[in-house]
Amino acid sequence: MRNLLVRSSLRHLGRHPWLTALSLLGIALGVAVVVSIDLASGSALRAFERSTDAVAGRATHQLVGGTSGLSEDVYRDLRLRPDAPVAAPVVEGYVQAAVGDKRTLTVLGVDPFMESPFRAYAGGEAVGDVSALLTEPGAVLLSERAARALGVRAGERLPVRVEGREVSLRIAALLAPADEDTARALEALVLTDVSTAQEVLGRMGRLTRVDLRLTEEQAQALRATLPEGVEVVRSSARANTVEQMTRAFRTNLTALSLLALVVGMFLIYNTMTFSVVQRRGLLGRLRAVGITRNELFALVLGEALVLGIVGTVAGLLLGILLGRGLVGLITQTINDLYFVVSVRGLALEPFTLAKGMALGLGATVLAALVPAWEAARSAPATTLRRSTLEDVSRTRAPRLALLGIAVLAVGVGLLSWSTPALFPAYVGLFAVLLGAALLVPWVTERLSLYAALPLGLSFGLLGRMAARGVRTSLSRTAVALAALMVAVATTVGVGLMVSSFRGTVLSWLETSLQADVFISPPSLVARRGGATMVPGLAEKLRATPGIAGSSTLRVALVRADEIPTDLIAVDFSQSPARPYRFKEGGDEAAVWRELDASTDSLVVSEPFAFHRRVKVGDTVRLSTDRGPHDFKVAGVYFDYGSDVGTMLMPRATYDRWFDDRGVSGVALYAAPGQDVDALVNVVRARAGDEQALLVRPNRSLRQASMEVFDRTFTITQVLRLLAIGVAFVGVLSALMSLQLERSREFAVLRAMGLTPGQLWGLVSLQTGLLGLLAGLFSMPLGVGLAYILVHVINQRSFGWTLRLAVTSETLGQAMLLALVASALAGLYPAWRMARANPALALREE
Repeated sequence: MRNLLVRSSLRHLGRHPWLTALSLLGIALGVAVVVSIDLASGSALRAFERSTDAVAGRATHQLVGGTSGLSEDVYRDLRLRPDAPVAAPVVEGYVQAAVGDKRTLTVLGVDPFMESPFRAYAGGEAVGDVSALLTEPGAVLLSERAARALGVRAGERLPVRVEGREVSLRIAALLAPADEDTARALEALVLTDVSTAQEVLGRMGRLTRVDLRLTEEQAQALRATLPEGVEVVRSSARANTVEQMTRAFRTNLTALSLLALVVGMFLIYNTMTFSVVQRRGLLGRLRAVGITRNELFALVLGEALVLGIVGTVAGLLLGILLGRGLVGLITQTINDLYFVVSVRGLALEPFTLAKGMALGLGATVLAALVPAWEAARSAPATTLRRSTLEDVSRTRAPRLALLGIAVLAVGVGLLSWSTPALFPAYVGLFAVLLGAALLVPWVTERLSLYAALPLGLSFGLLGRMAARGVRTSLSRTAVALAALMVAVATTVGVGLMVSSFRGTVLSWLETSLQADVFISPPSLVARRGGATMVPGLAEKLRATPGIAGSSTLRVALVRADEIPTDLIAVDFSQSPARPYRFKEGGDEAAVWRELDASTDSLVVSEPFAFHRRVKVGDTVRLSTDRGPHDFKVAGVYFDYGSDVGTMLMPRATYDRWFDDRGVSGVALYAAPGQDVDALVNVVRARAGDEQALLVRPNRSLRQASMEVFDRTFTITQVLRLLAIGVAFVGVLSALMSLQLERSREFAVLRAMGLTPGQLWGLVSLQTGLLGLLAGLFSMPLGVGLAYILVHVINQRSFGWTLRLAVTSETLGQAMLLALVASALAGLYPAWRMARANPALALREE
């Protein structure tokens, strides 16, 4: 008997290849989106971890200083101590290759004689003259893989760019590590000695850090004897900071990708319900001849599991292909916002693939539980009647609506809970989606009933039949509508969130970018701009004729309460404006007076205040060149350039506590009557060939800033399109199954005189009504999702205050999208039904 049931299932699936294929496609797309995002973001993070491990090696602790690093004297004094620990000096920085794939490279300057306890590859196999590292200026070691990608060989020159300067390095030898992990870690590493790294990076006499191997007791003893401004930190702190910086970004991508899987679950439910309905006669007869409820339940669930396995495996393969495309987008976003990372390929993690398999199978089985239960619980007599299912669906619709209202209430409660945690917010978001989906059957039944009159007046009998068809097939149409509603509402919500964010950022840029010309060296991280001008160049440019005022900016990485954070030092002494708006701190003039009067005060950005739980009047401890010092928070300013937070202080305060005298940018205000474009040309000529600088007028910098903004949301737009793709497949599947179920009804109508054109019109009217209803349902849900994304998810993820702007353009696009999706999905069913043979239906009836 079991074999008979299995053969029956396989025969049914084979008899409807298009519906089976659409179901598999829906599962595959849902799984592929989740897996691809996981693989791509994981690959970027693991690439950074490998790079971090490669440069940190086996160090347990590190000696670090302020923004300008450590003096070489610190390392010398450490080596002369009687109880000197195992230590190695390190100079680290980033350069960009000027040849080949122009990848970003990490320059690691080391002392080869002190490296063996820390980094094994420093003494590994190499092809070429390794000794040149100690005897020849500008000599470096490069991995064989990196050399192939850059198109260079041992003995040749490698031109690189460093903060707008061109530097030529000579490849003394190529490293060829034996194990794969080390080879991958070295793909973006340039190894050289300390003095060469100092010359290349412009840090003469300074070290980035000193690597140590200590026990915790030795570290405590060492801390007590260190000079002012020098600290001992754990080497693992860097990787932990990176994970924290990108956690919200990766969580939001994962949550958005799960929406595609949620839409795919509607598709599975739809397919399995159709499978049960199509075979209601067979299932009823099987129950009548003795097949048990459990056997029927296992039959339907087994079919779903087969579809789930095939679709999930296809989804894993598609996810790997999609991940290869998305890894570039995610890497670009991380480089724009957080840190320099070079990802050379997609890392296939078994855990991620296993998680994708579990999600795909779990979602499939979960979506099939209700149809399987319906098939098993029905009595043989009622199973034989199609109308029974529709009667049950209409009777159940009000109860589902009440359940939906309860689920919505739970979702709103979770979203209202004042906690910084993201998990309750996402549970609340998905509860809102589920609650809205549960309302769909009852609202559809009511609206289709009311739509019969206007459709009848407009299209006659066909209009009334179309409206009645939606209502009498509620078990099918409600699922299709819910899937399309969720996908279109997601599009509306994310679209409104992005447009609101864009509008807020544009307004902020107009306030912040008040100068006429902005000058800065090229930076590898678009958001940070921490590169420095060559000494004396900033003063020279500030003296350019034709300017009415100027200001300078220094962006440096400082440890704030042990967490590396961007500190901005501004010199407004010659500036007519101070372009910062404050959220907290009272009157702006009073905040600036306090900052100018005290060298113990600073202001923090809104995301910093949110993530660190800091408010006006609190203190922040910074690791300065004079040692740890507590600074009072005088205000909280709006800033949309960094989601991890920044701090700001006057240049005079910065110079009081830090030895760094670098300048990262200069802003010039044109004198009255001075042409800005002409001033840009004068500045470029004045800078000469000392350093390649970005000299941009106000409008160009604003445009460049918005280009970075748009790049960061490219991945979001891709995920929106994929979710819509899954929903389109779901609607097509639902409409096909609906029309196939009604094939006898339509064929009888043909036999009674309905022409193929009229039948086409009937099916098209019905699909158009479904699209209209989906569009109407998605608008309020989409606006609600936008509100949640802007005021809850965004606030808890990044700490930004955004203004939600609901535009008629976005809502109109949503309605158009729903109508077009349903119209396209209805083309094939309408064409097929119009060509149906009435004789077949009459013979079967």
